Amino acid sequence: MYPDESPKRFDRIVSILIQLQSKKIVKAQELADRFEVSLRTIYRDIRTLEASGVPIYSEAGVGYSLVDGYRLPPVMFSREEAGSFVAAEKLMQKFTDENMKKHFQSAVFKVKSVLRGSEKDWVESIESKIKISGREEAFRSKSPEVLEILFESIAQKFQIEMIYQSVESESPSERLIEPVGLYHESNFWYILAYCHLRKDYRNFRTDRVLKINRTEISFENEHRELEYYLKPKEPNGKEIVKFRIDRKSARYIQNDRKYYGFVSETFIGDKVEMVFEANYRENGMGRWFLMFADLAEIVEPEGFKDFVKELVCKVQEKIN
Repeated sequence: MYPDESPKRFDRIVSILIQLQSKKIVKAQELADRFEVSLRTIYRDIRTLEASGVPIYSEAGVGYSLVDGYRLPPVMFSREEAGSFVAAEKLMQKFTDENMKKHFQSAVFKVKSVLRGSEKDWVESIESKIKISGREEAFRSKSPEVLEILFESIAQKFQIEMIYQSVESESPSERLIEPVGLYHESNFWYILAYCHLRKDYRNFRTDRVLKINRTEISFENEHRELEYYLKPKEPNGKEIVKFRIDRKSARYIQNDRKYYGFVSETFIGDKVEMVFEANYRENGMGRWFLMFADLAEIVEPEGFKDFVKELVCKVQEKIN
């Protein structure tokens, strides 16, 4: 049997059609990356859909889209796909605000309504067996619609007003911001936004938002993609920093090391030698190192050793 006639190709073509229904415009490269096939294969699959009567509009350099008004009946979910909604629902209950929880719960009810009987039984059997726990509250109960307002602001490009309690200030301040995006890190949601009070881009933690309101004021600035602002921006004066830590302890710092200029690692016996390129006096690397300093050994430079010693002396002065 030719590869193009295989069940795998049929599944891919159906998935392409579903993706075309889920977005206004879908790029060929996006489809090729998802299914790990060549662009030529995607072009052939699109022609197959067109030959089957699916009205697809294409524009060179832009992508593919379905002609307005074309719809197919709801697609049935597999048991595994239905199960993924259970995990997603548990995460939404823990990591989103009250309004978003209600919206997602409503969406899940609609998803469950189209499941076959066996899939419904399978989903119900695992719902009570999944639990997401955590101590931190990502949102204040007095601001139940933070995410909802932020999503609207990002999509419609309208500024929002909020009262924010920063960790440095004793009293809250009023802010007028233009949200660029949101990201979740270390159990908290953060807003990356242009702040008109500070005239610069700032990060705001959602649990410190005391009040938030919509406005009818359009964005005054054109913002780049969120990833651009989240890239580490090191000041000048970078140096190569090397230290060794035992293998067991090394795994506990893998998530954090990327924020301090991590370059590479080498296994040496029962140790892991990590290499960084950083301005350790400016990026907080010294204080981060103190968290596990009793388990590590600085290889170079001498300046980093001296800097850590300075921090230790300051700690000793505070506790003596």
